Amino acid sequence: MRVGIVGAGITGLALTHALAERGVDSVAYEAAAEPGGVIRSSTVDGVTVEHGPQRFRLTDAVADLADAADVTDDLVTAPEDLPLYVYADGRLRRAPLSLSAFLRTDLLSITGKLRILGEPLTDPIEPTETAASAFRRKFGTEAYENLIGPLYGGTYASDPAAMPAAHALEGLMRLEAREGSLLRPALRRILDRGDSAPPVTVAGGNQRLATGLASTYADRVTLETPVEAIHATDDGYRLTLPDGTDVVDAVVLTTPAPTAASLLGDVADGAAGLETLTYNPLAFVYLRTEYDRPGLGYQVRRSEPLSTLGVTWNGAAFGRDGLATCFLGGMTDPAILEEDDETLSEIAAREFETVTGSPADPFAVTRHDAAIPAYDDSWDALDALSLPTDVHLATNYTARVGVPGRIREAKRLADRFASA
Repeated sequence: MRVGIVGAGITGLALTHALAERGVDSVAYEAAAEPGGVIRSSTVDGVTVEHGPQRFRLTDAVADLADAADVTDDLVTAPEDLPLYVYADGRLRRAPLSLSAFLRTDLLSITGKLRILGEPLTDPIEPTETAASAFRRKFGTEAYENLIGPLYGGTYASDPAAMPAAHALEGLMRLEAREGSLLRPALRRILDRGDSAPPVTVAGGNQRLATGLASTYADRVTLETPVEAIHATDDGYRLTLPDGTDVVDAVVLTTPAPTAASLLGDVADGAAGLETLTYNPLAFVYLRTEYDRPGLGYQVRRSEPLSTLGVTWNGAAFGRDGLATCFLGGMTDPAILEEDDETLSEIAAREFETVTGSPADPFAVTRHDAAIPAYDDSWDALDALSLPTDVHLATNYTARVGVPGRIREAKRLADRFASA
């Protein structure tokens, strides 16, 4: 078995690592000059900024990958029990991520808290309802508007009212079917919070995780070499490269949907539908601030008169020189990205001061036209996609976003190849 991996983002690199551990031969081809995909870091005015994920959870699988990348000693873990906030009714209010915080939070009234406790009495999530309707029905309107909507919608830069449960809540529906409700596993997670994986970054930039893995597996990872076409052969698949071809037994594509659509045209039915998948645009505005309230940052309730979706306190949580990263755009306000960088910077700084009471100095802007999968009705196109047995998609649009999730999918695929 020899596996050809298209793309050396975190999924491709995690798969490379997992296959190597299992003794399965592989080769990864990356079109860009640097590995990492959406995990990209740089230094601007002496400050390390992230152009992709700002942090991730230090699960056992992430720790294993960090060790393989030789960055374990450079992991920066956030202090224990750092809160996350929601800005609502003119104040930052602590999101209840523990039992004591749930009892104390002023995001929810007593009635709202009691309504959440009634979740086990509600009907299961229906695939045809939206994420918003499912959350409202199961946990109540107050919990949705003040807590779930800001946190869930902020994570995906999306509008839960435009996200069908079949695409957006597939994992929750499986969990509900297994546990009988969503509240029981949620309470169990809250009560076991001391054992949960802490938020972490890599000193010098999260992209060092990717560059370290590419260095460790330099014999398996080839940069600046795009796969231009994929064709089936009698005994595998031929990858067309700029300077020749390579034949492999199986192919895993980890690329964005439009790239996958063009590469799969000759080997998979329904591949053209991948071009129709919708992504949400985002702008990151980087701020310097002396604001030092302990916490991971905040999300903004959608009914507030602000354009900001949320802010990560990179400085307060991870010691990055007073850095805060503000997020604008998403599904709810894509038109704001038509503004120039100066205007976006002014909006981010002004609204940061409105929320925190502290001034901020914007110093850089990053734009992503296709930042995060929308998981909206366009995902119906995946129903028509039929892949050959030995061709796989391992992506954030066929599974879920987030570094730990990408690693889990890579390990599952590696187990499958190892047992073939």
